[in-house]
Amino acid sequence: MNRRDGHTDWCGRDHRCGLGEHRSPEIVIDLPGHARAVLVRVRTAAGREHAEVRVRVALAPIEPAARRQLVGLLGDLRQAVIRAAITARPRPRR
Repeated sequence: MNRRDGHTDWCGRDHRCGLGEHRSPEIVIDLPGHARAVLVRVRTAAGREHAEVRVRVALAPIEPAARRQLVGLLGDLRQAVIRAAITARPRPRR
């Protein structure tokens, strides 16, 4: 953390920060016409850090195919969240 202004090294240091939060610039993955993902690193006023992720995926025009996409997307997101949560969990001391 930068001691002079209270911002982190990765902080955007602009309108993104407010109410005690620090937010990084957006990292964007864009596949025009297909999908877009936006990742932002956040440190709360309490000091806890989070990854905030928004995902937008174009769905098939036919309902059964769109539902299959949603089921697959939800499963993939579930696995990603579980993997990140397990990695972030403190290991027990020995």
